[in-house]
Amino acid sequence: MSEQVTLAGKRILVTGATGFLGRHLMPILQKRYDRKHVCGVSSRDFDLMDPNQVRRMFEQRRPQILIHLAAYSGGIGANRRYPGDFYYRNTLLTALVFEAAAQSGVEKMVYTMGGCSYPARAESPIGERQMWDGYPQAESAAYSTAKKMGLVASAAYRRQHGLNSTVLIPGNLYGEYDNFHPQDSHVVPAMLRRFYEAQRSGVRQVTMWGSGTPVRDFVYAGDVAAVLPWFLENFPETGPVNVSSGVATSIRELAETVAAVTGYAGEIVWDTSQPDGQQVKTFEVSLLHSLGLSCPTTLAAGLERTARWFCTHYESRSDGIRL
Repeated sequence: MSEQVTLAGKRILVTGATGFLGRHLMPILQKRYDRKHVCGVSSRDFDLMDPNQVRRMFEQRRPQILIHLAAYSGGIGANRRYPGDFYYRNTLLTALVFEAAAQSGVEKMVYTMGGCSYPARAESPIGERQMWDGYPQAESAAYSTAKKMGLVASAAYRRQHGLNSTVLIPGNLYGEYDNFHPQDSHVVPAMLRRFYEAQRSGVRQVTMWGSGTPVRDFVYAGDVAAVLPWFLENFPETGPVNVSSGVATSIRELAETVAAVTGYAGEIVWDTSQPDGQQVKTFEVSLLHSLGLSCPTTLAAGLERTARWFCTHYESRSDGIRL
């Protein structure tokens, strides 16, 4: 480890600032650092798949610190339908921004990718050293391999240009500002919406696919956002570093907790004729803990916050939620 990076007065730029994790991160950065030096951009400001617009973003914003969250992402259904789009867009989003960051003299960069980039046959809890031990799950491989190139880019630009970049791998994120659209949402927002609508409609029984026995590792997005500044200030290595709760939760437990926080009192039925998918997928977080960091929000507490936010925005049909 080298000396701590001082961010006072530094120009901090966040791409994907209006996305899921970005909305959790921006208030933390603005509170921790000088608000006037923290800038967030989205696809409405710059198309980061266009090299000219990437160049213009760096010329106009002149970032000294860069957090690259921008990505083209979606649920498993969207990944199945549009694998070419997921590969092409994320390859450009990764390659163009790393190149521009190196050429413009960015002092520190943090890049995030998903745990889906780990090999499909990785053994849980999945540690960082397993990243290159096999091919990712085929259904989302186009997305996950494109994002995985951020690891290659981080090492390559560090070696050639001295770009101080770090790659973080959040676990299965959930929380406020998530995508709750039924066609392309992930398991937590999809389940939360389903139970909430069942409760509102007075449905007495909700049928879930599988046995409920598969185990996953869920992490509240606010926890990930809270630890990210530490990596800007204190971590000069490429990584990657898993950022997750490290807590194993069965899908059955998740469903029961979501039902409780949404007020659903009906019966949950498990259709065991439907596939369970991968039985266990959790993340090793010993490296995170060795740095003195953790993601401490319990699943119940995080889901309560998420459900409260979702219910408010569902009723108002505000622009803050994808319905």
